Amino acid sequence: MTRKPEKDSLLIRDIHTLLTMAGGEEQLRGGYLYAESGEIKLVGGGAPPRGLKASRTIKAPTCIAIPGLINTHHHLVQTLTRACTVAANAKLFDWLRALYPLWARIDEEAVYLAALAGMAELMLSGCTTTSDHHYLFPRGQTKLIDAEIKAARKLGIRFHATRGSMSVGASKGGLPPDTVVQDEDTILEDCDRVIRQYHDPRPGSMLQIALAPCSPFSVSAGLMRASAEMAARFDVRLHTHLAETRDEDDYCREHFGMRPLEFLDSVGWLQDRTWVAHGVHFTQPEVDRLGAAGVGIAHCPTSNMRLGSGLAPALALQRAGSPVGLGVDGSASNDSSNMLAEARQALLLNRLGHGAEAITVRQALHMATVQGARCLGRSDLGSLEPGKRADVALFDLREPAYSGAEDALSALLLCAPTPVRTLVIEGRVVVEDYVLRTLAMEPVYARHRRMASRVTGGTRPLC
Repeated sequence: MTRKPEKDSLLIRDIHTLLTMAGGEEQLRGGYLYAESGEIKLVGGGAPPRGLKASRTIKAPTCIAIPGLINTHHHLVQTLTRACTVAANAKLFDWLRALYPLWARIDEEAVYLAALAGMAELMLSGCTTTSDHHYLFPRGQTKLIDAEIKAARKLGIRFHATRGSMSVGASKGGLPPDTVVQDEDTILEDCDRVIRQYHDPRPGSMLQIALAPCSPFSVSAGLMRASAEMAARFDVRLHTHLAETRDEDDYCREHFGMRPLEFLDSVGWLQDRTWVAHGVHFTQPEVDRLGAAGVGIAHCPTSNMRLGSGLAPALALQRAGSPVGLGVDGSASNDSSNMLAEARQALLLNRLGHGAEAITVRQALHMATVQGARCLGRSDLGSLEPGKRADVALFDLREPAYSGAEDALSALLLCAPTPVRTLVIEGRVVVEDYVLRTLAMEPVYARHRRMASRVTGGTRPLC
């Protein structure tokens, strides 16, 4: 007898190609996936078991299904300063100096609109989980993390908000102007607040908090140590920028008498609750130390190319034992928030640096899924298998960009990136037929463009 469908159940069936990323037989033809209350219960090839019913069924005979993509590093507020003339052709330190005065104009509304725009773009690229590193708090702005969380809840994306901070302004020898830094007591009090108010450590959590002092050139050693102590006390993760440019290396030698990784170790961050962004300029002995400690790396190939920062030793870090995920990084150092494009970029850049045989399409997608989940400390995400959360991205192989392709998996990254056709987060369909279903975005984009014009000082929006 056919049983009654479970409430909040989902069956995706007749999938052209199902990539589970679960090890063993990862690539299934004509497969299916069944979930209840956001948790995957069954995955298999061929037809689903007879009599299996769901409250919602999706047939996907022309789609490749993959685990939802995981973005491990971003600055959502930067969607307001994309393709900014003052920073279009600058390396990192000059780029920051040009943009800090513009970012000093942000407020809660600006951060909320920027987060909506950036998160929507991520979701339409197949991203189901994103982190964000927000470290800018102009004078009087205290609830900017709250604004991002509000946006994530509105859209239905899984969110890891990192409470960033800058405490060393230009007057104390740091890079940022004093108008965008905070005193350390204020920073730590707010870190305590957002953890207590928002952090959810349970499996299937839609919202987690990490602590994220910005970089060695904008925070003190004391703030780094205090953040590590707080993270241990609350059992949350730690995040920062590290070893992104030669300028940062020079700054650390001048101000701390050591290289960036030595600084990280000296403040108690060389541990497996830490993941760092970029890691471009690590030596092989430093790579080995990071791997032994289990420090994660957010590999950001587009941003590193855009700013001319260099090629991170991502493959060497993986071999050493570090989880290496992908980050689209700031929308003003990437000028997009497209995770499928970032996975393709990781594939191509690492082949350019190390040869065509150095990294496969599957390995690049492993960074964007399984490795990204490890960076964020999530054992419940990253693959499609029973017990994991039902976060699934479906890309339609009938898209013009895939026409003539032989292998669905290879086409996903070797061909031009396409929008996601269907996106499922925690068993809920949030993108359907290429359209975001949780929020009407056109009015948001109109407000976002006006806000961008205000922040950049433009006389009118681009269009």
